[in-house]
Amino acid sequence: MAKELRKIIRIDEEKCNGCGLCATACHEGAIDIIEGKAKLVREHFCDGLGDCLPSCPTGAISFEEREADAYDEAAVKESQRKKGETTMNHTDHSHHSGGCPGSRVRMMKAAAQEELPAASAKPVSRLAQWPVQIKLVPVNAPFFDGAKLLIAADCTAYAYGSFHEEFMKGKVTLIGCPKLDAVDYTEKLTEIIRNNSIQSVTILRMEVPCCGGIQNAAQKALQASGKFIPWQVVTISTDGKIID
Repeated sequence: MAKELRKIIRIDEEKCNGCGLCATACHEGAIDIIEGKAKLVREHFCDGLGDCLPSCPTGAISFEEREADAYDEAAVKESQRKKGETTMNHTDHSHHSGGCPGSRVRMMKAAAQEELPAASAKPVSRLAQWPVQIKLVPVNAPFFDGAKLLIAADCTAYAYGSFHEEFMKGKVTLIGCPKLDAVDYTEKLTEIIRNNSIQSVTILRMEVPCCGGIQNAAQKALQASGKFIPWQVVTISTDGKIID
């Protein structure tokens, strides 16, 4: 296969968390997940345009210029045709080939917002999208368009019994714990707020001091985004009460 000097993607395997979002975003099918890491396995399928870059939650993908197999548009189209024949009877877009099934973007807004009969006592999930972890969610995911955003410390869902009905319903939910993840969410939350039409932000935290990390990150992100968006902070006690 002919080689040429051209722009092509580079994947930093140390940063890659194997979420598979890049493999889903690559319409040409140049990327596979192998042993838990994204790999450029078909150089001649990579067009160098970088559709996979915005989908990477860890910043593991960049461009480089080097000798690589020439882009083969005909081979790409043939591969897409064969894939289309295989999947033509499937309409659930959550089942793209390649990548980690547990990290693929999904939208469940209808189920998240439906009204329950007054007499119903059966709890219903109000989750509007997947993934929910701040570390995993792509900054340009389609479910952010026009979203009311809930940024919650992950312990709040266990401490507060009506978490789904009172906080998640009608919102896009992002969860995390800066102490356990050992990261500062500020930069990623800033990009989410700046690059999408977010309507409002609710920050839900526990009363414990370490939970201040997620509140500080969200407030800094709101400020750094350059947007004026209504926001509020709600604090949950360790015994499951709203105290703020």
